[in-house]
Amino acid sequence: MRSGKLWLVLIIVFIAAFVWAGGGKLLPQSLPKPAVKTDAGGAWVRIYRVFALKSAIEATVDRKNNYIPLKDIPLTMQQAIIAVEDHRFYQHIGLDIEGILRAALVNLQTGAIEEGASTITQQLVKNLFLTADKTWGRKGEELILALDMELRYTKEEILEIYLNTIYFGSGAKGIGPASKIYFAKKPAELTLAESAMLAGLPNAPSLYSPYVDFPAAKQRQAIVLTAMNRYGYIGPTTAQEAKQTPLRLAQ
Repeated sequence: MRSGKLWLVLIIVFIAAFVWAGGGKLLPQSLPKPAVKTDAGGAWVRIYRVFALKSAIEATVDRKNNYIPLKDIPLTMQQAIIAVEDHRFYQHIGLDIEGILRAALVNLQTGAIEEGASTITQQLVKNLFLTADKTWGRKGEELILALDMELRYTKEEILEIYLNTIYFGSGAKGIGPASKIYFAKKPAELTLAESAMLAGLPNAPSLYSPYVDFPAAKQRQAIVLTAMNRYGYIGPTTAQEAKQTPLRLAQ
């Protein structure tokens, strides 16, 4: 049932985006590689990427170097990133309708894209394939790819790829390098306090890195722990204890 609904939504959004992007233009002699993070190739590279998404992802994600399986990432780290980035991750189909409606209202009022409602799935496809341009066309492509990814991967697989490709700052791309750079540990050894600190970084790595601004990093960590408490992952006492736990950085 979920798969059928997703395909229906994907087809509708895809047709709309295809027409909007000028799908009636001439087909190029050869289709561009789907993993290229650019708008070069116009509508047809977008079409190719949709139908070859799994191949594009596997060609982009490096599973041989510093790739950490989800089973080796602490549950608290998984819960921390979900709580602060996308607390309805396990309920939505790749996009958060409630969040989109709220953001759309703000954007209509301002006449520009001022607020987003990106899910973890949307963030993942954006980081892998898309530019940072805040345009309606790029946002439409992001939604299509997110829906498509939810059809082809389980939630656990999406979360695993996300944690291995998201940028944590200080040159750390993925949870493996981040654990080493910040705490000189393997991900499996991370404590709740350390997990919450790392989960707060992807939102703005250059601002929240403990190596850049430790007080800001601690404030962000507290936000993560509060979110984990709010959504039932930990109790208030555990959250407070983690906020007060001293952190020993690698540097």
